Amino acid sequence: MNDLLLALGLEGWKPLIGAFILPPVPFVLLVLVGMRVGARRRVLGWLLLLTGCAGLWLSQTTAASHLLRVWALKPPPALQPADVAALRRAPQTAVLVLGGGSVPMRQEYGTSDLHPRGVERLRYGIALARQTALPLAFSGGVGWGGGDRASEAALAARIAENEFGFKLRWQEDQSRDTRENASRSVPLLRDQGIRHIVLVTHNYHMPRAARAFREAIAASGVPIRLTLAPMGVPADGGLRARDFLPSLTGGEHTRLALHEWLGRLLGA
Repeated sequence: MNDLLLALGLEGWKPLIGAFILPPVPFVLLVLVGMRVGARRRVLGWLLLLTGCAGLWLSQTTAASHLLRVWALKPPPALQPADVAALRRAPQTAVLVLGGGSVPMRQEYGTSDLHPRGVERLRYGIALARQTALPLAFSGGVGWGGGDRASEAALAARIAENEFGFKLRWQEDQSRDTRENASRSVPLLRDQGIRHIVLVTHNYHMPRAARAFREAIAASGVPIRLTLAPMGVPADGGLRARDFLPSLTGGEHTRLALHEWLGRLLGA
């Protein structure tokens, strides 16, 4: 699907398409259709109406997002202290952080900024780079439909130096999505002599990112090892009754999980 949109020149429509196929829009449409159909076919109308209402409720819960991550995405576990220790001063190795979006303008700062997801990834990448004494790279352009705003990589470089006292070694600032993160970052690091990439992104994003990077590595013609360093891994505590109640966090995480699942399904 991603290649089809590119071929049709509709790649800039990806954010709009995502807005219509992710909750709550599909469930609102089910409710509206159920109300319309119910005037003539009561059983079918009620079925559509109740399905839409149930979907609206569940899509806003932490329980739904948790089950989607575990069953549909199957993200890898976080790095353990022993894994991090083994990476210390590893030869021809770099930590690579993937961008998570940007904000056009922060009024309190008077400038554009990384999305909070991007800041979280950058923070963990810097922590890994400090613990392992490895160089740090960041991949992120402006995204589809991003306009003329500063690239995520430029914002990350500024934040890393000004707020964390850490300098990025490499910036990849042309990519617009996960596939381009991989297709542009792998050649950049390969040409710098890197043969081992420690990939940093959120755990729900890691399965799709890992697939894109493995494909890019295979196409690079050079064997490059890939170590997955997911962050934001939820604690194993099981589901509680309150996790089935709607919440702001539940709705956001459900959309993110569905976005990743659809992205993998459609080859994005």
